[in-house]
Amino acid sequence: MANKLNRVIFTCGGTAGHINPAIALAQRIAKENPETEFLFVGAERGLEKDLVPKAGYAFETVHISSFHRSVKPQEIKHNLISGYNLLRAPGEAKAILRHFRPDVVIGTGGYASYPVVKAAAKAGIPTTVHESNMVPGLTTQLLEPHADRIMVGFEACRQHYKHPEKVIVTGTPVRGDFFALTRAEAKEKLGVADGRPLIVSFWGSLGASGMNRQMADFMALEAEKEPFHHIHAAGKSGYPVLQQLLREKNVQLEQHPALQLREYIYDMACVMRAADLVICRAGASTISELTALGVPALIVPSPYVTNNHQEKNARMLERAGGAVVLLEQDSSGQELFRAACGILHDSARQAEMETAMASLGIRDATERIYQTIQEICG
Repeated sequence: MANKLNRVIFTCGGTAGHINPAIALAQRIAKENPETEFLFVGAERGLEKDLVPKAGYAFETVHISSFHRSVKPQEIKHNLISGYNLLRAPGEAKAILRHFRPDVVIGTGGYASYPVVKAAAKAGIPTTVHESNMVPGLTTQLLEPHADRIMVGFEACRQHYKHPEKVIVTGTPVRGDFFALTRAEAKEKLGVADGRPLIVSFWGSLGASGMNRQMADFMALEAEKEPFHHIHAAGKSGYPVLQQLLREKNVQLEQHPALQLREYIYDMACVMRAADLVICRAGASTISELTALGVPALIVPSPYVTNNHQEKNARMLERAGGAVVLLEQDSSGQELFRAACGILHDSARQAEMETAMASLGIRDATERIYQTIQEICG
């Protein structure tokens, strides 16, 4: 019988990859325990302050911020503020715990997790941390000695922890609608079921402008023969720029129906399900979706992230055989196109990559995390 969870605190922030797994898990807990009260705790300026209330959950803040490795005057000022925040955040966290009295505190990443999970552990409240990247970030490293369990995305992550006995491989939650259709059904829905492979491409916000320029060269090469269907998300600022770049290359998109240029991919679940190859960065949410769906990937990890964790994520998929990795410094539209053709024109290789990627996938991650919470609360 499941333990009754009356009050649950999630603490997370910074990126959607930290926030969305927490929201998915809150929904799973509510399914089993409809009376459960939830409180999300994050930073006052983080993405969480918008995403969490939009999902319908109560939200409170602690004052916490990063430290920058620079001696520029504005960075020194930032670090002084961060130092002050570091001193007052523990008191704020304790006050939240006293007022809300949670049965469990769950951290899913971001600086805000640190004071809340640590304060809860010191108060004897069950705690767990979920780390979605291959290598633990600074917050997870600092919390490892205090948390009851560390939940990770892949078996290969275990080697990076000082307390492997605390580590549970749960995977990272992927929305259920990613599995609502078969690949054939998704292709039919998108109107790309004529037998040609579908490439799906998108970049994160960091460094996307340079990668969109490479994608202009890529799409110009595709336009010559249209060997693939291709859906590319350029982002709000990149969309008009990429349109102009294509016009300069004499590519009129209205004459090439197989090439779709979008600002955003709003129907990502359907599009990813239909994809035969994804060209992308290596954020934690993306690699969880790729592995859960078993989709081969051509990955250019962002070099602009802390601790180079995207390359570490990407290399794990590459070692397993599910991805080809190109560093941004070595990447170009021509190289990307050559690599994509090498995968999609070799059916045996494509099938091997699909199998390799799927072997890493954990589709029931939300359920595994829920059971881990039940265990530490028992």
